Amino acid sequence: MVEPIPYADFERVDIRVGTVVAAEPYPEARKPAIKLRIDFGPTIGLRQSSAQLTVHYTPEQLIGRQVCAVVNFAPRQIGKFISEVLTLGMPDADGAVVLLRPDQPVPDGGKLF
Repeated sequence: MVEPIPYADFERVDIRVGTVVAAEPYPEARKPAIKLRIDFGPTIGLRQSSAQLTVHYTPEQLIGRQVCAVVNFAPRQIGKFISEVLTLGMPDADGAVVLLRPDQPVPDGGKLF
């Protein structure tokens, strides 16, 4: 079992929805990855992320897709690339990433609650 946390801790994690506007392979990463540029709307704007999505997605399939990401973690150096947000996914039966996303279109920048 996972140790319970206070609800206030969850409230500090800022999870938002955004639309992928650019995606390209990132072969320099230690594990196969795709570089994403995600539009989180006028308040947050464009942010970039490196995500290990190559099993189920091509860069072309990701453009225009809404995704969920944590937008208030500190930027992280991934090789020569700075990942500004953590794009969220769940493992499939083999451990490959499947993206989390809304099942209906929603405005970019919307906050998870």
